[in-house]
Amino acid sequence: MSEVARGGPRGGRRRGRGERAMVPDAEFASYYGRPVLKRPEWKPLDVAGYLWLGGLAGASSLLAAGADVTARPALARTAKLGAAGAISLSLAALVHDLGRPARFLNMLRVFKPTSPMSVGSWLLAAYAPLTMAAAAADVAGRYRIAGAAATASAAALAPAVATYTAVLICDTAVPSWHEAYREMPFVFAGSAATAAAGWALAAAPPDQTGPARRTAVLGAVLEVGAFRLMKRNTGLAAEAYESGAPRAWLRAAEGLTAGGAVLAACAARRGRAFAALAGTALLAGSAALRLGVFHAGVASAEDPRYTVVPQRERLAARSRAG
Repeated sequence: MSEVARGGPRGGRRRGRGERAMVPDAEFASYYGRPVLKRPEWKPLDVAGYLWLGGLAGASSLLAAGADVTARPALARTAKLGAAGAISLSLAALVHDLGRPARFLNMLRVFKPTSPMSVGSWLLAAYAPLTMAAAAADVAGRYRIAGAAATASAAALAPAVATYTAVLICDTAVPSWHEAYREMPFVFAGSAATAAAGWALAAAPPDQTGPARRTAVLGAVLEVGAFRLMKRNTGLAAEAYESGAPRAWLRAAEGLTAGGAVLAACAARRGRAFAALAGTALLAGSAALRLGVFHAGVASAEDPRYTVVPQRERLAARSRAG
């Protein structure tokens, strides 16, 4: 669809030295008032849940591998169960949004390295069984070598699992996602770390959660810092993060994440209830971030300004460079 010019002040606007523009000012619109881009039709809870749970799973696998190496069995089991449960729910949310399980299976018919969706589908198909094998071996107390191999293999894939969804949404034409492609993977990595730390703090014995507490603080610094940098570099499309429902979700996310990190840092001597409170805040903050990012993307796709103005700016820049 293309924009149309609507009439400005009669006779056009004045220019320097008394000249008048012969063409009226343009306002951004589209045929029949429809958006320039098609609004994403994804279900908010399904897709935001898919983004959040995938991050939680990936970071939990890394935490589980570290806990195994440092002889923290209760933390390792908690993280392995969290990874297996989160990736299972993430796949369920994806399939529910797609409508039929066969649609996910169809994505595995080919492997296309240039498609984030294709790469992500194969990544999940390899990662999910590994997390389940690692958790099953730990709970059963048998097949320890196979369980250790599954844990290590899941941890090797975990960074990609935690961040590929950022690449997936930034590969679309949705302005507030596409313009944030440089920083969004770091935002999702920090959010994944805080979610995994939150799960560990809420479910594992406090005397074994030292790595989770440190992960919570580092993840919160990365998430909040990268998100603020992302808004500064996104240009006009950053407005979508600062109004309406996205603003409310993202303000809540920042407050919960920062507050949860502070509580996590103080949880070592405060007991199980305090650690559980910190973990709950971190989990909620991570989920609120994904909801805010999702709703901001929908809002930016509905407003033609976020598509047309950056295009004109890029064309003008190329013209000046030429």
